[in-house]
Amino acid sequence: MTLKLIIGNKNYSSWSMRPWMAMKAAGIAFEEILVPLDAPDFKARVGAHSLAGKVPVLLDGEAAVWESIAIIEHLAERFPDARIWPQEPVARAFARSLATQMHGGFAALRSALPMNLWRPVEARAIPEAATRDVAAITAAWRDARAAHGAGGDFLFGAFGGVDAMYAPVASRIRTYAVPVDPVSAAYVEAVHAHPAFVEWKEAGLKETGVLPEDEIDWPVVKRV
Repeated sequence: MTLKLIIGNKNYSSWSMRPWMAMKAAGIAFEEILVPLDAPDFKARVGAHSLAGKVPVLLDGEAAVWESIAIIEHLAERFPDARIWPQEPVARAFARSLATQMHGGFAALRSALPMNLWRPVEARAIPEAATRDVAAITAAWRDARAAHGAGGDFLFGAFGGVDAMYAPVASRIRTYAVPVDPVSAAYVEAVHAHPAFVEWKEAGLKETGVLPEDEIDWPVVKRV
């Protein structure tokens, strides 16, 4: 039975990007259903499958799974050979903790710097709380890379669920030219070079729908 993933606009929907990238990177086949975030029937279409009424939603037969971290955990359980989490128990615990911290935290960063893939790279002053979020995130990245990243360019070597959770953060760091340390800068570049990220971004750049709340330069809409 084909999995179905309901997502929002690729240019803006960071939460949709996370499980989409996880599935693409793991080679898990699925049907994509894109519901624009400003569609008049958005709540009705998404709410039919999610009590939260938000994207993303994974439809797996009779099961509906919403919230990005829950979807990634569901996929890890359904497809153990995909190795969405690290195999080594200590690394796996660390990766899950970092992914869940991303899901529930760093609100200041997410609010100050919305994901916007078509905005040209341009520095923007950010609040102190968002700067603290960046410092905490990049410190965690350095710790993961130092302890478990020897096998590749991502936090735990190979690309996995935790990297899918942080991919939108990597996007924000580049878009708003946020200064970071060399280890974190290399990680940001690795995320941007991943084929799943490239595919998602290319599709996002072709979209036309504009969401003023995610355009930090509004009423100007800057596009590459």
